[in-house]
Amino acid sequence: MDIDQLRSDTPGCANVAHLNNAGAALPPRPVIDAVAEHFALESTIGGYEAAERNAASVRHFYDAVAGLIGAHADEIAYVENATRAWDMAFYAIPFADGDRILTATSEYSSNAIAYQQVAAAKGVRVETVPDDRDGTLSLDALEAELVKGGVRLVSLNHVPTHNGLVHPVAEVGRLCREHGVLYLLDACQSVGQLTVDVNEIGCDLLSATGRKFLRGPRGTGFLYVRREIVRTLEPPFLDLQAATWKAPGGFEMRQDAVRFETWERYVAGQIGLGVAADYAADLGLPAIETRVTGLAQRLRTELAARPGTTVLDKGARPSGIVTFTVDGHEPAAIKAAALEHGVNINVTSPISHGYDPHAVPSAVRASVHYYNTENELDRLLSVLPTPR
Repeated sequence: MDIDQLRSDTPGCANVAHLNNAGAALPPRPVIDAVAEHFALESTIGGYEAAERNAASVRHFYDAVAGLIGAHADEIAYVENATRAWDMAFYAIPFADGDRILTATSEYSSNAIAYQQVAAAKGVRVETVPDDRDGTLSLDALEAELVKGGVRLVSLNHVPTHNGLVHPVAEVGRLCREHGVLYLLDACQSVGQLTVDVNEIGCDLLSATGRKFLRGPRGTGFLYVRREIVRTLEPPFLDLQAATWKAPGGFEMRQDAVRFETWERYVAGQIGLGVAADYAADLGLPAIETRVTGLAQRLRTELAARPGTTVLDKGARPSGIVTFTVDGHEPAAIKAAALEHGVNINVTSPISHGYDPHAVPSAVRASVHYYNTENELDRLLSVLPTPR
């Protein structure tokens, strides 16, 4: 990996040490150009006409994303963000009274809200699977719950936003297949930083965003739906993209993942997201993962050596997300001070993330990407306050 070339390809690297990639990464020049060029075309010849002229680039998005995650193009839907992609999948599942949903203690609060809404409306039970000693979801506990029966869905985040771990998603997939249970994976923090292959993972549904580690445009995302289950799911709303009107009073849904789309969309963003997927694939996900996890581990080691600094990350397999606190200093104040020195970090609120009984109120979150450097990690360390 030629880091100097990658940074030259990333205009934002000249302005800031960007360690907030779990929020939104800096896009590379090919993505910037693809989005700008299509928007410029829209402004000169019209939006519909620009989409027609660039139809091949719009279609290429499906091949690019499918290739990145080991799927088929007809299993991919373009959605405006990861939350909407996840919602379209979750609310399409035909839950019935007494069904059980199994999730992790680290579940994202937005997803947890959806669980509770469905639980109240349909009599579904939401149950959290306990963690192993290292903080990841316990496979033994999950298997014990699956053996009990009645589980309609296992829904899991691949990489939680607030504690640095990577769940054993392929092992979860094996258990779900053995017990014939639907498996929904929230991959918004993993696609683009880790190797993600839906066949290896064995998930039925997967949602992801463009703006984070994939380095695509903000306001873009995608949904993967396994071919074999598409026709068993009815999206919560349909339009003329998702279905065909059959006069005088009927309709026919698409037979592929496009049934989860809407006709109106951010076309420049769809083109840009396809370019971002190509960019990541060209670099190679294994190489990206090695670089990202290596930088993150170096940062954890340096932070752990600082008196009064507590690294909060869990799990046997760490990600590129590093969370920590500094004694006597509020995370928001640390973020603000770092920003004044040209370093972007963020604050995470673990206590609001799902069902984690051991979460702290807030923490500093630094999330690295392959274009970051050791010097940028040192810049962050140099601007951290002295513990009180």
